[in-house]
Amino acid sequence: FQKHEFFVDMTCEGCSNAVTRVLQKLGGVQFDIDLPNKKVCIDSEHNVDTLLETLKKTGKSASYIGEKSA
Repeated sequence: FQKHEFFVDMTCEGCSNAVTRVLQKLGGVQFDIDLPNKKVCIDSEHNVDTLLETLKKTGKSASYIGEKSA
């Protein structure tokens, strides 16, 4: 799978929990949330658009940073 890095405007545990919820609901993803740096690194077969739409469901502003080399 390709690793993708996203910026998500998370300010607290609640925000990161919301991200966790939407990603688990989507399924087929492994991810790491870096709350202090407001980054979410996702390992998935889903395309970037799908992942970004999913992250935006949290109501937070989200943007694609780029591919992360393994």
